[in-house]
Amino acid sequence: MIIKPTLLLDTQKCKTNIAKMYAKASRHNVVLRPHFKTHQSLEIGQWFKDVGVSKITVSSLEMADYFADEWNDITVAFPINILEIDTINKLAEKITLNILIESKETVSFLNNNLKNKVNFLIKINIGNNRAGLLPSNIQQIEDIIKASETSDMLEFIGFLGHAGHTYKCKDKASVIETHNKAKHNIVSLKEKFKAQYPNIIASYGDTPSCSIAEDFSGIDEIRPGNYVFYDLMQYQIGACNIEDIAVAMACPIVAIHKDINEMVIYGGGIHFSKDQLKDAQLRTIYGRIAQKKDKTWGNLIPNMYVKGLSQEHGVIKVPEPKIDNYNIGDTLIILPVHSCMTANLMKSYLTSEDTNIKMFNPSN
Repeated sequence: MIIKPTLLLDTQKCKTNIAKMYAKASRHNVVLRPHFKTHQSLEIGQWFKDVGVSKITVSSLEMADYFADEWNDITVAFPINILEIDTINKLAEKITLNILIESKETVSFLNNNLKNKVNFLIKINIGNNRAGLLPSNIQQIEDIIKASETSDMLEFIGFLGHAGHTYKCKDKASVIETHNKAKHNIVSLKEKFKAQYPNIIASYGDTPSCSIAEDFSGIDEIRPGNYVFYDLMQYQIGACNIEDIAVAMACPIVAIHKDINEMVIYGGGIHFSKDQLKDAQLRTIYGRIAQKKDKTWGNLIPNMYVKGLSQEHGVIKVPEPKIDNYNIGDTLIILPVHSCMTANLMKSYLTSEDTNIKMFNPSN
């Protein structure tokens, strides 16, 4: 019995999403190196192995350490933090560790402090404008590579970019346009250095473009993560259908205010995060309510949504004719705006088979 905010996982939807992306990568002859920061679970990770995935991406060295018992080729898709050199050395002794570098100073530190061999990719800003070197900054890129050549412990293996700006797109056409520009940025850079370093790769990834686009020419590996669950944001972009969303929050109703057609749920920002989107009517949406369907969920209930979140509270807007359908103590099924953030906050799943799956928890 669900008595508090609970993150539900539809196992079959999740496994279908995993299989579809693996099949797409195989069809395009690219390596699928999925980003595990979305699900953060050893058990769910096994479902990727079941379809043939052998290489993964994570967002931190701590997370790499969590997965290192079961995965031996891990990319940490975050500019390396040199203060964690002890963890880097420990992991590099155990697995094939691939890190991101975007400065010569980092290379110099690693040259002096690495005890085990590490592969590195240069992080490239392919349009997201969050981190990385611009593709035009050839001199700085050459300086990083040259500095690494004095070390037996650092191996340059290519360039990595994240087209995260596709999350700002509103339709499939704009995703494809953004994808094509981002892909050109990293592929052109790889081609420029390929004569000198013939084995380098272009590593590219984000869920919208990897779900929608069909041109991955010049790309060697893709790193989508959110696709394992999808969410309302991906649905709005056009990367998935509602029936593809594999996680939902179950939240108890604690108050009903019929005079204003609103309900209060136990489920707030500490459960959902405060990611939001605007719908076609420009309403701010923090989640959408779905119909209950056995141990999973069905279609969205029209015009019923989470209109506000505080720490523990969620406020639900309810169409006037439907508010009489609910009672205090009922639970609502709510699809999240951003499944990565929601999962990270909740730290466990209740599956459609009534089993519990624990997640990586750095505080343990």
